[in-house]
Order: sequence, then C-alpha cells, then structure tokens
Amino acid sequence: MEEEIKNTKDKMLKQWQAMQSSSIDDSGEDADIFERLFYIMTAEIKEWYKQLPSKPKTLEQAFQLPLIAEIEEELPAPLLLNFETEIEMIVEGIEREED
Repeated sequence: MEEEIKNTKDKMLKQWQAMQSSSIDDSGEDADIFERLFYIMTAEIKEWYKQLPSKPKTLEQAFQLPLIAEIEEELPAPLLLNFETEIEMIVEGIEREED
C-alpha cells in the first residue's frame, strides 16, 4: 500500500510541475488533474492509516510516521497546509464532505 501511495504522490508532483508551466488554455485541466491526484493520494493515506496496528494519538505523532514525513518533505510549500489539514482530518477521524 505504501508503494501505491508513493506512486500517486510522484504522479501528483509531476502534475504540479506541469501545472506550473501550463498555458492559460491548459491550466484549468491541469489543475483539475492535480487536484484529483492530491485527493486520491490522501484517500490512499487514509486507507493505509486505518490499517496501522497502533495509530498515532496526536497530529505531531502522525507526522513522525516515516511515510507521512517523507511526503511532507517532498511537497512544495504551497501544498503543505492542505496536506497537513488532510492528515489532521484523518487522525481525528473526520470525514470529508463531498460536493
């Protein structure tokens, strides 16, 4: 499962790079693809987290998990707040409301 998460993260980061250099005509589609990949990755993390034998009790402990720490380290700064929010929701058991 960790490899699946890492693969999705890599695709998402490639899409982030593409989005940064996309033309105005392509920017909307690139942003949609990036957003979809970001939320696929966080859904995969949520499933992985549910399977942990002992779950972190705090957000700080969650960010000390090697997989979460690795992802956080690789994310561009503009994505960190969104990622941290998603991890907080996972740790606290909050379900995301679908639009």
